[in-house]
Amino acid sequence: MAEKKMTKQSEQTERTKRTWDATSLPDLTGRTAVITGANSGIGLRAAEALARAGAHVVFAVRDPERGRAAAATVTGSTEVRRLDLADLSSVREFADGWQGRPLDLLINNAGVMMLPQQRTADGFEMQFGTNHLGHFALTNLLLPHITDRVVTLSSGAHRWFGARIRFEDLNWTSGYDPNRVYAQSKLANLLFTLELQRRLAESGSPVRALAAHPGYAATNLQSHAGSPVMRGFMKIGNRFFAQDDRAGALPTLYAATQDLPGASYVGPDGLGEMRGAPTLVGRSVAASDAGVARRLWTVSEELTGVGWPAERVGRVVPAVSAGQVAAER
Repeated sequence: MAEKKMTKQSEQTERTKRTWDATSLPDLTGRTAVITGANSGIGLRAAEALARAGAHVVFAVRDPERGRAAAATVTGSTEVRRLDLADLSSVREFADGWQGRPLDLLINNAGVMMLPQQRTADGFEMQFGTNHLGHFALTNLLLPHITDRVVTLSSGAHRWFGARIRFEDLNWTSGYDPNRVYAQSKLANLLFTLELQRRLAESGSPVRALAAHPGYAATNLQSHAGSPVMRGFMKIGNRFFAQDDRAGALPTLYAATQDLPGASYVGPDGLGEMRGAPTLVGRSVAASDAGVARRLWTVSEELTGVGWPAERVGRVVPAVSAGQVAAER
């Protein structure tokens, strides 16, 4: 009898999990979220859902005009600020402009994918520089203001080609392969989350670091792939196999709002983690290597010139008045 009861409870839990969507978000009134790359795709869908649940959502975007156009489509409280993750001076300017406001949630969502070989403003390989180093610097600079959690977007691509961090040539000055470089950047996102959570826990901070991936979601990210053949393949995949960007945003929203352990990784629960309801998922052995995560952190500090703000992490930031916030928009 007890066995039957347990089976019933398990089935009910499974059904509940599978029906989790953006309408399941808790009331977020009074909370502030920064989302990088919020002007389109998964970032925009996450912004819509969080604002609808009551959060004040800051669109951290490279093109403020496009950001304002996107924010105008969102119901709720929004704000647009310029941020170019491929330029560390822009990252510092964004962080310096935060002016002591409390920040509940940082979602490191923006990214580039499988580009032809390019360099950031600081001379880093574009995918690694944008997807990892830009977010690494932004997170550390904002940490003194963050009160709840950091969610960083990774991808199933972190497993591609037995991905590893190419410490001997992080900028891929030789043998550049856009697919392998993208895989390295997504692996770096998971290693960053792992080491960030370790540091937060060690410092006694209540802030949590989590990661998420959208599965195969149809967004405009794939349209920027350098190879015309790859762009064509992805266009077909987006049309016939991918889930839409709203479904793709669910792992991000789940990681951002549910009571999960630090360093959790959330993705879709379907076949191959390509689509489905959000759930905790696994990661590669390389993405679980604490030693490599520490080494990557050290190298990232050296490359960006941004270090760990140990003594200030998780402190309570005095709230500013509504008038001050309005004046800053």
